[in-house]
Amino acid sequence: MENITSKRGREVDYFSLILSVLFFVNIFFGIVIIFFERRNSGATWAWLMVLVFLPIVGFVLYLIFGKNLSRKKMFKWVGKEKIGIKEQITDQIESIKQGTFPFQHDDCSTRKEQIYMHLVDDGALFTEDNEVKIFTDGREKFDALLHDIEQATNHVHIQYYIIREDGLGRRLVEALTNKAKQGVETKLLYDYMGSRKITSSFFKAYREAGGRTEAFFPYLHLNYRNHRKLVIIDGAIGYVGGFNVGDEYLGLDPKFGYWRDTHLRTEGKIVHALQTRFILDWNQASRRNKLTYQPRFFPDPQPAGNVSAQIVSSGPDTEQQQIKNGYVKMIFSAKQYVYLQTPYFIPDDTLLDALKIAALSGVDTRIMIPNKPDHPFVYWATLSNAGELLKAGVKVYLYEKGFIHAKMVVADDAIASVGTANIDPRSFRLNFEVNAFLYDGETASALRKTFEDDMLDSKELTVEDYENRSMFTKFKESVSRLLSPIL
Repeated sequence: MENITSKRGREVDYFSLILSVLFFVNIFFGIVIIFFERRNSGATWAWLMVLVFLPIVGFVLYLIFGKNLSRKKMFKWVGKEKIGIKEQITDQIESIKQGTFPFQHDDCSTRKEQIYMHLVDDGALFTEDNEVKIFTDGREKFDALLHDIEQATNHVHIQYYIIREDGLGRRLVEALTNKAKQGVETKLLYDYMGSRKITSSFFKAYREAGGRTEAFFPYLHLNYRNHRKLVIIDGAIGYVGGFNVGDEYLGLDPKFGYWRDTHLRTEGKIVHALQTRFILDWNQASRRNKLTYQPRFFPDPQPAGNVSAQIVSSGPDTEQQQIKNGYVKMIFSAKQYVYLQTPYFIPDDTLLDALKIAALSGVDTRIMIPNKPDHPFVYWATLSNAGELLKAGVKVYLYEKGFIHAKMVVADDAIASVGTANIDPRSFRLNFEVNAFLYDGETASALRKTFEDDMLDSKELTVEDYENRSMFTKFKESVSRLLSPIL
């Protein structure tokens, strides 16, 4: 009897010791979050809640997804000074500051403050005489992309967050394999987590033909993902936008139905900026096959159109949130209207207040979000934030034809942004993103028209609809909104 009692006593002691250790570990991580990591207050409180209510799971999740102390040491963009555009950026900054920059179009001169901000904040080279084609349908976009790949003669550089091992994925890899066999340089960069279902055999024939692949951040740094989608062909054609590579992006997944996204095909000097971004990302992921500046990657472009643009990048390798800053500047500068499409709407206070102020100032302010969740917590947090905007007069539309994945902001038929950044903390602080900011009335008008066409496939969310939601929906929104800073 004494042995049994003694054994139980030791078990109690071990259990108490484990609880004590977990308690002090939680305190340690709480101190780290509050005093060392300099997070915003929302993210700080969210992580503290996780640590308090999930003492075992919480600190494991924090180690995987929350830790960012070594952020500054992790991201070293090798060769950034050698790309060949630094002097151009410096000249543009000085000439805009002095008021001597020779803007070719009125749309640009009236947006010189925004252009200047992106030059200073991100080193985003301002380019003119570009051609931009808008894709809103996956089949049309990928048909055009595969055709352009077939015409390549020098190189094809491709970067996607998600590449599926399915019908569309195989078509893309087969097209690259054929070009590699012809002696065209082909490089394919994908995100390790986003494309985690890919098997090693998927690229076997492609690699045997001489093609190269790299995975961004395999194994480590799981919380920092490369969400960019770029294609550069012969340094003359570039693609950027929201589509990944997979059958669901062609509308073939019954879960999502029709996939509504926005993507751009570009020609002109804007392609040089996309090429620069790809080289930097490839060199970060590659150990042995690094790219260097070569004239063939940056051929002299012929004037292709009338669109002026900047390619703006953001990511956890910088303290700035360049794309978010661009969104906020667009909203505050709007005089007539601002339309926004995003699959995830979890703005910080700055962006939320900007939209409210725009609406309260008489600007026609509209947002469009999916009426179909792909991430439940994110969906309910999105609905909660949208509901708050209704009170300020913002019009909210729920897209019902399928799933809307577009990341687009357009204002006043003068400026627009299309790219990879969602309206959420992950896109603004944790993911590597890239957006094209376009200064052209015709392009902005066309994107406004796509928004208005999508309204025909949407339901407007009214204040009455939102206030009459069920108690269970209110509960899900409340929990999701508390966790939204770390979603």
